[in-house]
Amino acid sequence: MLSTFIIALREGLEASLIVGILVAYIVKTKRHGYLKPLWSGVVIAVVASIALGAFLTLTSVSLSERGEELFAGVTSFIAVGLVTWMVFWMKRTARHLKGELEGKVEAAATVGPIAIAAAAFFAVIREGLETSLFVYTNFQTVQDIASPTAGLVLGFAVSITLGFLIYKSAIKLNLSKFFQYSGVALIIVAAGVLSYGVHEFQELGYLPGPDAFVWDVTSFIAKDSILGASLSGTIGFDTTTSWLQLGVWVLYLGAVLVPYLAKPKVTAKA
Repeated sequence: MLSTFIIALREGLEASLIVGILVAYIVKTKRHGYLKPLWSGVVIAVVASIALGAFLTLTSVSLSERGEELFAGVTSFIAVGLVTWMVFWMKRTARHLKGELEGKVEAAATVGPIAIAAAAFFAVIREGLETSLFVYTNFQTVQDIASPTAGLVLGFAVSITLGFLIYKSAIKLNLSKFFQYSGVALIIVAAGVLSYGVHEFQELGYLPGPDAFVWDVTSFIAKDSILGASLSGTIGFDTTTSWLQLGVWVLYLGAVLVPYLAKPKVTAKA
């Protein structure tokens, strides 16, 4: 539940802030006639994101057991790559995001309503498709989908509420700190998804050491227990974790967290 809540809260708030910036700029420039095409673009992006999630789910259940393992492993690696890129992208562009989005709306406004809808669509679809793929792969790591589904719904509800309150200036949120901390949480979740992908490839025989376990605690923690599911969905803990899974998990965290948390270099002025 916690992992899907984090994913939905982070990605949902990003999307909400993007939509809020677009709407605020259109209202500020008194182009109210463009609000309808803007919302049309947003709705199409949301529908497309949901459609991707449905496609991934339907595709996985229609495959053979071996095909499902391959599909889950590949999508896990793709999802981790996308999330890693996105957290660094947001860190790099957060300060200039508002100006960049307003510039795109201004350019689109000179073309017409369809361009406005397209600008809104592409601004939101990036978050939506990434969220669908990452949520799908995260769901594969747990036995029971009820808890992560609840976390997903709650995360989106909170993110949309926060986005609306920020737009209305009802609350002030230190977005820099929020995105930094939520970025760390997402990276930890991504490490778990990566470990799951490694496990699937080990089961297929594409990677070595599937039975070389660092630990086997199934006699103490059942895979389908609340504790086992919670640890699996958040940090990628597996009751039977191989040395390769653990090594990849540690290497990924070290390789990603260190540069992510590093302070940006200040260029000295001549």
